[in-house]
Amino acid sequence: MSKNFNPMRSLLLASAFFFCGILSAQFAGDLKFGIQVSPTFSGMNASDNLINRDGTNLGLKLGVLGEYYLSETYSVHTGLGFHFNTGGTLFYEDRFERVNIWQESLDGTLANVPDSIAGGLSYKYDLQFLEIPLGLTLRTREFGYIRYFVRPAVHLGILTQARGSIKNAGFINDSETFDLSKDVNSFNLSWSLGAGIEYSVSDNTALIAGLAYQAGFADLTTDKGTTVVPSGRNPREDDSKGRVNVLVITLGIMF
Repeated sequence: MSKNFNPMRSLLLASAFFFCGILSAQFAGDLKFGIQVSPTFSGMNASDNLINRDGTNLGLKLGVLGEYYLSETYSVHTGLGFHFNTGGTLFYEDRFERVNIWQESLDGTLANVPDSIAGGLSYKYDLQFLEIPLGLTLRTREFGYIRYFVRPAVHLGILTQARGSIKNAGFINDSETFDLSKDVNSFNLSWSLGAGIEYSVSDNTALIAGLAYQAGFADLTTDKGTTVVPSGRNPREDDSKGRVNVLVITLGIMF
């Protein structure tokens, strides 16, 4: 799927949805549409205490939103957007005598993959998702031109691209990235909770700013055919669960 992903085509598609939404809004008084351009900071955590978070990805959410107002202070929202460069880095501690992960991806990248890769290396995930949120927005009444809001939501993420790199490995350059889609699950589920302010520019237009925390509850790592060998232990399948957590600086405009 990642080979056929075209960011420019995706942006044009998102723009088309946006303009269609603007036209539709003229005929639906309870509907509002908008766009978001939100910087993100993401990292990965694993359920295995010998696999640690090691670094943050700077990413971007870009997309269109639609809100249906149930009342002046309550609305439900959904949308369509892309989350670029999310993910993070997982560090496998030195206590691993052997780490046998990403083998299928490495086999497709390197002519000679080492038979045994020890611990002490960091594995970086650079992921892109098509995201569909579904949530509720709870607003205060307007104070001057400002309203405050709280926004819980759930998110379905569909993987569009996955790249990987390995730090501190002698058999591959730190800066070299390779296709990782075979070692990452195609779907991600997460929940989020955000808060912020709306500033009314006119009767129909408002600027949005806030913060949101988004936490994945689905395992992104496939663990297919992977093994790890902790020091003094027998080999076992790497069945740890890798999840992405994201801090979102919410920026947008509603029409």
